[in-house]
Amino acid sequence: MAVNSNDAVALLRAHGLKITKQRQEMLHYLSQFQHSYIDVTAVDAHMRAHFPGMSHNTIYRNIKDFADLGIVEQREEGDHATVKYQCDFEHPHHHHFICRRCGKVLELQMCPLDFFSQQLPDCEIDSHNFELYGLCAACREQAADFS
Repeated sequence: MAVNSNDAVALLRAHGLKITKQRQEMLHYLSQFQHSYIDVTAVDAHMRAHFPGMSHNTIYRNIKDFADLGIVEQREEGDHATVKYQCDFEHPHHHHFICRRCGKVLELQMCPLDFFSQQLPDCEIDSHNFELYGLCAACREQAADFS
């Protein structure tokens, strides 16, 4: 497994989940996607190719468990779900820049919640999501080369 696999395994154990071959394979596969999102159906296809008897429900339940524990980050893109491996286990609350062309994900170091909280003094914010979209430096350079 790749970066942060010990953190992921520790989280699973701490929450009473067994470290099965299937979960290890899913962690290994997902750990390749720390810097981009992958469609959940691709995760499903990968797992079923390695474990033909594994049900769709088991795969999706494990993805949900991983998301609930902060091992992966999930988001909806239109009518399908995508997932990526947690890029920062020490700071699970963070935000992203996502390249619209190549899908590369860059972690943002600041949370804008304080800015909005000041504008809503009598309100209680219980959740938020903040993502920026555009072209990464490499894609922007490629686009300039074609101009």
